[in-house]
This record gives sequence, structure tokens and C-alpha cells, in this order.
Amino acid sequence: MEIVRELPLDQILLGDAARVMRMLPPASIHCIFADPPYNLQLRGELRRPDDSLVDGVDDDWDRFTDFAAYDAFTREWLTECRRLLRKDGTIWVIGSYHNIFRIGAILQELGFWILNDVIWRKSNPMPNFRGRRFTNAHETLIWASRGQDSRYRFNYQAMKSLNDDLQMRSDWLIPLCTGGERLKNEHGLKLHPTQKPEALLHRILLASTMRDDIVLDPFLGSGTTAAVARRLSRHYIGIERHPAYVEAALGRIRRVRPTSDDGLTTTVTKRDIPRVSFGSLVERGLIEPGTVLTDRMRRVSAVVTADGSIRAGAIQGSIHKVGAAVQNAPSCNGWTFWHTDEAGQLVPIDRLRETSTALFPEETT
Repeated sequence: MEIVRELPLDQILLGDAARVMRMLPPASIHCIFADPPYNLQLRGELRRPDDSLVDGVDDDWDRFTDFAAYDAFTREWLTECRRLLRKDGTIWVIGSYHNIFRIGAILQELGFWILNDVIWRKSNPMPNFRGRRFTNAHETLIWASRGQDSRYRFNYQAMKSLNDDLQMRSDWLIPLCTGGERLKNEHGLKLHPTQKPEALLHRILLASTMRDDIVLDPFLGSGTTAAVARRLSRHYIGIERHPAYVEAALGRIRRVRPTSDDGLTTTVTKRDIPRVSFGSLVERGLIEPGTVLTDRMRRVSAVVTADGSIRAGAIQGSIHKVGAAVQNAPSCNGWTFWHTDEAGQLVPIDRLRETSTALFPEETT
């Protein structure tokens, strides 16, 4: 008798990644994002000879890691990922120098086809306190299709819109997760050591999925993938073996509102305003998808979409392109033409760049 397995959409499953994935039906997932552990703490803690835990980001990684065991662990969960991916699905795996090269080799051995490696450059990295190496200011993302012949999805125009009508490059400058976005435990400490910023997942999911697609995260952690998937009206399936993380992720997801559509102390002059793309402000939540923009006289309006473009009737594109189109003009500075309503008062969206400068000053350097 054939067992029919239903997908547990929009749920977090408690348990070991590979074991839980084996319970899911094949060819059912559109996109996978995986942030696997650096070491084997999810399969039994890795310890030094003095019985102290090996930290996945210190010098002891090379001396004490059982690479054969780590490779076997990696091959196990990646094999399940390939089984679960739809024929034209893609996978994103993030890691550092500790593990990403081994993961990349195993991806290729299993038949995945690497599309890009993307460098996430952290604009506010943690310093190297020992002073024995360069500050580790980036992580590497591997984006791969299920196979060489896969007709994978890449939302090129959405990425271009997100980057102010310029082709999106493979080096992404995004700050670490800080402030109110960072989940804390009851003692006020970081709940999860490697919580990823929502802006990073926003870009990943927008690049490679569509509304109502199914996204799987086999190492969900604090729930960033699920939260962003919900906000972008994608379905999610999360797997996590730490009960405290599951509880925190569930609470976080409940606070997310799905989109209906895919006074500062520092004075900033026009000359000082950095080149910030409108899409980056959408990524970071400074302006929400679905927000209505109008001109100063409220004669025309447009709606902000999740990819950083705006739509006015049948016209969709950048803030500059749509602004020019609704005026039947050859060009338009969308930053000054479009306004938002703040407490009944119209203010130009140019104000958002000032806010961005205050919140992310490290990106102007």
C-alpha cells in the first residue's frame, strides 16, 4: 500500500534535519535555504581533549574536527535536499571558510549544478580579538540548481529593480542582524549565535521564488527564513532540533504580517546622502511592500512592491521610471517626486535615505 505524505506547510518540525526530511514527499520543494552547523554539535558535540567544546569559529576547527564525519553528515542532508527539490528547484547554502568549500564539493558530487557563489559582505563585522588573522567580514553563499539541465527560476528583473535598475552583483553588502531584529533570551543575551538578517533572506527568496512557492529550511534556528517567507507570501517548512529556538521562531513568525503584494539627530545634506537603492530600503523594512506613494499634489499614486519596484496602473518599474511615465516626461528624480503619508502629512521618500544613513552609517564609508 502506497503511503501518501502531505506537506506540513507553514509549520516548524522538531527533530534532526535528515531524519525529518526523509518523512517528506519527493520533488515537493521549490527552494531550500540551508545554514548548516560549522561543526558536529547538531549530531553530538565536538570536544577537545580537555573535554571543552570546540567553537566552530576558532583555530581549533582544523585540529579537532573529524572531517570524514562532517562530510558524511553533509552528504546525508544534502542527499535528502536533492530528493525533495522539484526538478527546477534551487538550493542556497551559506557558510564560512570552515565548511563552505567541503559543502561545495559535495554539492557537485551529488549532481547539483552551481549557478553562483555570492559573497555576503558584512558592513559591521565582529572584530578579530586575537589579532592573528584578518577580520572575517564575509560569508559565502552557494546557489545551485538541482541539476545541469534544470530550468531554474531567477527573477532577474526583480533583482535589478531592487538595485535601482542596475544588474545585481554577486557581492552583497548587508549589515549583521542587530537591534530590535536580534532575538534575545530571558537574560538579554543573543538567543542564536548565527541569526541571519532578514534583508539577506529577502533578497534570496525574491531572487529565486514566486508567491505561494514552498521554501524549506532544514536548520531553521531563530526562524529568519520562515519569517521572511511569510512576509513575502511564500509557504515555509522549517526543521529545528533545539526546542528553545522552535519556540522563539514560532513567536517571531506570529508577529509577521504577510504583504498584500509581491526626526533625526544627524543633519544630512544632499551632498552627504549616500547612493542607496530604493530596493535596499524595502529589504530592511524602512518602507513596506504595499505602501502607497503619491506625488506632492496627490494627483497620481503608485504601490511599492516587494522587489523594490513600484506600480501605477499597468506601469511598473523603478521609482524614477514610473515617475517619468506618469508625467509623460523624459526623466524623473523619483526620490523627490514620490511622497509617503506620515501622520497625515506628505513627505518625500528622499527622507528615507536620511533614515538609512542614520541606521546604517557604516555603509556610507
